[in-house]
Amino acid sequence: MAASSNRRSVMTLYSDPRNPDSHRVRMVLAEKGITVEIADADPTEPGEEVLELNPYGTLPTLVDRDLVLYESHIIMEYLDERFPHPPLLPVDPVQRANSRLFLHRVDEDWFHPMMAILKDGDPDSSRRKVLKESLVRSAPIFGAHPYFMSEELTLVDCSIAPLLWRLPMMGLKLPQQCKPLLEYAARLFKRKSFQDSLTELEKEMRD
Repeated sequence: MAASSNRRSVMTLYSDPRNPDSHRVRMVLAEKGITVEIADADPTEPGEEVLELNPYGTLPTLVDRDLVLYESHIIMEYLDERFPHPPLLPVDPVQRANSRLFLHRVDEDWFHPMMAILKDGDPDSSRRKVLKESLVRSAPIFGAHPYFMSEELTLVDCSIAPLLWRLPMMGLKLPQQCKPLLEYAARLFKRKSFQDSLTELEKEMRD
């Protein structure tokens, strides 16, 4: 495994072009302007190279010279530490811990339900209903700051953006009372880093 990754002079991200986990890593890469080779892969048949690098065969998988990382949170935090400008997590330990807690809650409350809907569908609409109600309840939070609980974009925003982009394809339309959240989504979608993070398949989600 190490011998394979040692031959690489440029960082490589094995990415599923439709998957939100891969998308949020791509947004971090774009936000930091990191030179990287994006290798699209099929999560059902990731290929021998991915399986050689990652025993779980999961995407995204990042190769940086002799280092191989998988799981999107681990990759995102590594990239933030490896390329510290612009910082996407606070320097202060307390604020940093709070950001990690926000990331966990975003995953538990929104990301995991979204992944289940995208993977298995939602024949009785129960998952979509729960996700929509959670977003509606949280909408006022997004009016307090330009970004999620912050004046600057963070890893939390990089996690939320792929979810909001996929709401239409999940059949979720937020009501007008979610105006702060809808305006927040519009700000994220206009960022160059977000536009650069989109694959052709992801652009088609909104066409």
